[in-house]
Amino acid sequence: MADENKRDTERVSVPSPLYGEVKVFQPMTILDVSHGGAQVETPFALQLASLHEFRISLGDRSVVVKGRIAHCHIGELKEGTVLYRTGVEFIEVSEHVQAAIEHFVAALKLSERAPEIVDGQIAEDPT
Repeated sequence: MADENKRDTERVSVPSPLYGEVKVFQPMTILDVSHGGAQVETPFALQLASLHEFRISLGDRSVVVKGRIAHCHIGELKEGTVLYRTGVEFIEVSEHVQAAIEHFVAALKLSERAPEIVDGQIAEDPT
């Protein structure tokens, strides 16, 4: 009979429940973006002042940036689904990410037809 315990380390039972959180990326639509934040659309509401990590595709580049929810309200009803519009303030942005966002925003301003933001995802930040 094969050994059912295939772990490298032994697990210990917890006498009372411990709680944690899991970070899960969810799709979103980015409606506009600036050097300091973005307006996004999601099929779920985001809590005011909560912190999240956003993975944003900026054309051919992808960045992850931490953001604080500045406002959230119902934007529209589309095909029976409520869509929420949320203002996100970027915080603690690394120089690398800030440069990528600034380059993308500058390119949008210069182009007649703005390149599409392919996709974006949001994740709960456990901090």
